[in-house]
Amino acid sequence: MLEKLQAIEERYKELDHLLMEVGDDYQTATEYSIERAEIEPIVTKVRAYKELLSRLKEAQELQNSVDEELSELAQIEIAEIEPKIEDVENEIKTLLLPKDPRDQRNVIMEIRAGTGGDEAALFAADLFRMYSHYAERQGWGLEILSASEIGIGGFKEVIFIVKGKGAYSRLKYESGVHRVQRIPATESSGRIHTSAATVAVLAEVDDVDIKIPDKDLRIDVFKSAGAGGQSVQKNSTAVRITHLPTGIVSACQDERSQLQNKIRAMSILRARLYEIEQEKQRKQVEATRRSQVGTGERSEKIRTYNYPQSRVTDHRINLSNHNLELVMQGNIDEFIEELSMRDEAERLAAIGD
Repeated sequence: MLEKLQAIEERYKELDHLLMEVGDDYQTATEYSIERAEIEPIVTKVRAYKELLSRLKEAQELQNSVDEELSELAQIEIAEIEPKIEDVENEIKTLLLPKDPRDQRNVIMEIRAGTGGDEAALFAADLFRMYSHYAERQGWGLEILSASEIGIGGFKEVIFIVKGKGAYSRLKYESGVHRVQRIPATESSGRIHTSAATVAVLAEVDDVDIKIPDKDLRIDVFKSAGAGGQSVQKNSTAVRITHLPTGIVSACQDERSQLQNKIRAMSILRARLYEIEQEKQRKQVEATRRSQVGTGERSEKIRTYNYPQSRVTDHRINLSNHNLELVMQGNIDEFIEELSMRDEAERLAAIGD
């Protein structure tokens, strides 16, 4: 690790020198400045680490002094420095963890009703409102890309984009099966039902991130439909895009023009294909060891919302919150923070293996 840290510090010094000589080449200057800013926190910690190691060495040399008072002071110094060194080492390891390049991107989220009929669709709508509240609290924008509603206010499916810096870094842990236990409004006997909805979280990607040849696409246009299937547009503005090699279908009908719906549908398709490719790479890299936190496996039951007991439990980290109403208003940071810390701990442990 020390060799790697030394290389980073040397690169930092080199960037300082390059920035002084770059002249009027603003594009190159910007690239150097961005790289320098990215490694500066590591360099700051490395320099603090070196200072602590130097102090420890001096104290260890004085520890065997014939002057008892000086030796005692040196032992006190060592006892204070050693825990600080360990803390800084852990901080440096955390900074050296590979960053997910998608973390700062916008997010495309897909919520689909699972088992439970109309109750599952109503729960899907509840989850959509929960994420809407969370996005609002974070100062992010939210926009529906596609929605298939049922007449009583639920969603068979709703696809939306959350726009904001770091949206993916926070919401990526929400991918999976969400289960609800409650008495449905339509249930006259008052029995508790269990229903489910699936949540998929995809990072928005650009054209340069993933190329899709035109020959791999089949594009169909049709009239937009509202709740219950009734036509709401006289012209064929809705767009359905099928990716022929994989069979993945992406559709959008909420925009007024066919072009806008095509742009939205392509955005969803790119995100899905990018996620498939990322998953392939993850499986190759982590063939012998895979963290169960944040893998985004849609078959995994990640959380249960128990209304009679006002309890929300995240099964991945065995964490329960006993204020369900507050959680449904978008207060999910408690889960996200714990999942993020667990994920970081897993990756740090993998470094040490």
